[in-house]
Amino acid sequence: MNQTFILLGAAPISFGEALEAAAGLIALLLLCLVVGMARARGHRLRERAAAEERQRELEQGMAELARSGAELNGRLQSMAEAFGSRQSDLVRVMADRLDNVSARVGAGIESAAQTTGANLNKLNERLALIDAAQARLNGLSQEVISLKDILSNKQTRGAFGQGRMEAIVRDGLPTEAYEFQATLSNKSRPDCLIKLPGDERKMAIDAKFPLEAFTLFRDARSDEARKVAVARVRADVGKHVKDIADRYLLPGETQDLAVMFVPSESVYSDLVEHFDDVVQKAHRSKVIIVSPSLLMMAIQVMQTIVRDARMRDQAHVIQAEVGKLLEDVRRLAERTAKLDTHFRQAQEDVGQIVASSEKIVRRGERIDTMEFSQEQASAKIEALPHLRLAKGGE
Repeated sequence: MNQTFILLGAAPISFGEALEAAAGLIALLLLCLVVGMARARGHRLRERAAAEERQRELEQGMAELARSGAELNGRLQSMAEAFGSRQSDLVRVMADRLDNVSARVGAGIESAAQTTGANLNKLNERLALIDAAQARLNGLSQEVISLKDILSNKQTRGAFGQGRMEAIVRDGLPTEAYEFQATLSNKSRPDCLIKLPGDERKMAIDAKFPLEAFTLFRDARSDEARKVAVARVRADVGKHVKDIADRYLLPGETQDLAVMFVPSESVYSDLVEHFDDVVQKAHRSKVIIVSPSLLMMAIQVMQTIVRDARMRDQAHVIQAEVGKLLEDVRRLAERTAKLDTHFRQAQEDVGQIVASSEKIVRRGERIDTMEFSQEQASAKIEALPHLRLAKGGE
């Protein structure tokens, strides 16, 4: 028992001391356990007391809640009765208002239906107009397509330009002042020859125009393509101007100027804007390039010249007719003077008749009132035979 059991630091501890220390430790643990159990029992007792206190409070709260529920039930019953009476009134008021609202809504729907019907009728009319306009646009599109097809073909394009030129000339000049497709002494055939008064020479008009080069010029997207198109326009138009000058400018037979007709205002505008040198070169070659509007102006000027020449040619006829007109006016003046004399004579006769009738009326009034003396009566009686004699003489 006294043998060393373990060394704790430098102090040896025997087995008996270790047993005593273990017994003491166990006793200490038991004491701690007893103290803990006592504290736990006290804690449980306190918790039980608190739980009982809470139970009592809960029972009191439930009782109070039951009383409140009873009071609330009574109030709810009274409120239900009040709500019942109010609900009947509310149902009646709501029914009246719903009837009014229904009537208003019905009237509004009817008015809206009428308005909608009128709007739909107007919409149908507009749609009909739109359909008609669409049909016209479709027709115009077809005409534009056909015009494009005409302009894409050289022969049909020439016929188109010829037809437009002929329409302008026919509208402005008399038939004897122009001639289409006439043959000159050099066997060339211009599209139109116009005869000006007082001059035997005729003015030639050419209605053909090289449009392919202008088409390439408008469709060019690159600088190189545009350069090629510009060169072709200058070459084609220059060649056409030279052909007109060589064929249609004949001394003594045609005028010193010839006309090249461009049937499109846009093409003429491009030609004047981008190729002024070509236009000036044509002028120097005595070839005038005109658009439809310029040709109309030229034809109007020629129409004025033709009208003036006709008036000069018919001057003697006009003078003779004016002389006849003056003779008729002189005769009318003489007859009017005679008629005026007759009117004056008739007026004098009527004045005398009126004076005689007034005298007769005055004498009749005096006879009617017997306002005359014995001498006047005898004088009137003596005057009666003279009156009879006068009447017999008449």
